[in-house]
Amino acid sequence: MHIGYARVSTRDQDAGMQAEALAAAGCEKVFEETASGAQKDRPELMKAIAYLRKGDVLTVWKLDRLARSLKQLIDTVEELERRGIGFVSLTESIDTTTPGGRLVFHLFGSLAEFERELIRERTNAGLKSAKARGVKLGRPKALEGDALGVAKALLKSGDMTASQVAAHVGVSRATLYRMNSK
Repeated sequence: MHIGYARVSTRDQDAGMQAEALAAAGCEKVFEETASGAQKDRPELMKAIAYLRKGDVLTVWKLDRLARSLKQLIDTVEELERRGIGFVSLTESIDTTTPGGRLVFHLFGSLAEFERELIRERTNAGLKSAKARGVKLGRPKALEGDALGVAKALLKSGDMTASQVAAHVGVSRATLYRMNSK
């Protein structure tokens, strides 16, 4: 069974053209929704995916209707593949139920992996460069220096409870205990 998914980004747009193309391509049921591609919560897409059974095919008019990023697209199609569900994009002529369609899709996957590796390399190079310049990396300590000394002195004096000391220096009680144990 071919199941269609049509999405438009704003209420000013109409998914009618997509729905017609999906019906012409043999989709027996079409799920339509208005939602930004960047939006994680897309209930109609979730319904379409839940509706699909092994041997079915999810069909979209265009790749960007299913996912905003290549990673999101690949993750979604790989999940469908694990469940024995095919994927078709009409505009790009991708059909993962055929050997050629799977090849094209896996090429996309390889390109996405290559892109992730390049990003990782650039990030690591940037971190190494920052360290070499003496930039302090990581999350700043919540309690250090004079405030840590004040907190330790107040705790040692016994005049205030741990909760009162934590409030006085502007941290949580858990942070106070963690910093005091070092």
